[in-house]
Amino acid sequence: MANLLATLRPQPGAPATPAPPPPIPRERAREDLPPTAERTQAASRTLVVGREIVLSGEISACDRLVVEGTVKANIRDCREIAIAEGGLFTGSASVETAEISGRFEGELSVSGRLMIRASGKVSASVRYREIEIERGGEISGTFRSFTETPATS
Repeated sequence: MANLLATLRPQPGAPATPAPPPPIPRERAREDLPPTAERTQAASRTLVVGREIVLSGEISACDRLVVEGTVKANIRDCREIAIAEGGLFTGSASVETAEISGRFEGELSVSGRLMIRASGKVSASVRYREIEIERGGEISGTFRSFTETPATS
């Protein structure tokens, strides 16, 4: 016990507590932040619906929606939707980008790029600016580019 106390007591001439680290200047530019800080900020507006989870309702103001389970909803004010293999989205979505590896059913408006992966199945009324479909991807419904003019009667 005496040896343990001797090792816990500060040695003569040694500081009682270690000096605190120097403060980090608050003026650091965003570029100076480590990538993990930026990822954490972006992740705070990401909604992930995990496998075997069912979510119904309206989703708004998210940067990214990741569907691994089942979502029956309308999406507004969201930038990106990603439907994982095995995931199902039913409803309407208006987003900037979409990547479909699972199934999408309903109404989809993509102001940027729509990517349908080989395992993806889209059965919907779709508007898009750019579209890419991998070999094996399935589509059905109506597909119209934003650059197309609607047919007149």
